[in-house]
Amino acid sequence: MEIVTVSLFGILILIIIYLLIRLTLMRKGADEIKQAFHERLNQDTNTLITISTHDAHMRQLAADINTELKQLRRLRHHYEQGDLQLKAAVTNISHDLRTPLTAMCGYLDLLELAEMSEEDKRMLAIIKGRCDVLKQLIEELFAYTSGTALLITHPQLEAVNLNRFLEECLASYYAAFKKRQITPKITITKQPITRCLDKQALSRVIENILGNALKYSSGDLLISLSENGVISFTNHTETLDEVMINQLFDRFYTVQTGGDSMGLGLSIAKELVKQMHGTIDAVCEKQMLTIRIQFPV
Repeated sequence: MEIVTVSLFGILILIIIYLLIRLTLMRKGADEIKQAFHERLNQDTNTLITISTHDAHMRQLAADINTELKQLRRLRHHYEQGDLQLKAAVTNISHDLRTPLTAMCGYLDLLELAEMSEEDKRMLAIIKGRCDVLKQLIEELFAYTSGTALLITHPQLEAVNLNRFLEECLASYYAAFKKRQITPKITITKQPITRCLDKQALSRVIENILGNALKYSSGDLLISLSENGVISFTNHTETLDEVMINQLFDRFYTVQTGGDSMGLGLSIAKELVKQMHGTIDAVCEKQMLTIRIQFPV
């Protein structure tokens, strides 16, 4: 009887050891699948998930996940191709519209030189104004398709002194500020702030934000560069609420519908800042809108 009990106890011990080993291998396989799955989602790679364990169930799970990853890769490729085709089509349309529109604006300029009645001059000014708006909208649409791919196709990262760069950008907007009767209050730290950025893209980001401020500012504009490298643009606004703030960087979103903008400026800025590994956000407190940009050291 004692021999039988010892034998059963020994068998039970062996079963427990077997199950523990099996469980350990399964957990190891699950950890490998989890890590590999995370890597495949964050990397553009064609490699599939492989595991070291020979457990049939875990290997089947890995095979099923690989099947889904292949499908996801096909869908992603299809989306990227569609996105490129759409941008190419928009670019071609923009080019096709630019030529006749430029010719039209040229003829309108010639008409302004001719003698005409005050009523004709008024009507001509209206036509010319609408043509200018249409030209600006086409330029924005073209700028979006070319601007968002700027760093992907031609990355030119270099050390940029943000202090000097911001001063130069603001100086180029002197005429625009004067026309809108805006006297910006500028605060730039004396401490040199240097970041590795693409100058062309950074210039585009600042220009788009300043352009947005010129459109919607009530006459005031605060611009600052802090010691920790945060660039801030603040202006008074009476039209924005919390919902609008969350949509400012969305494609084609405009505060005023039917205006002379397609709502691409801040969307382009966000894309370019993201490509340079920076962050951009907007906050509104006491009817003061602040757009902040920061790039890693």
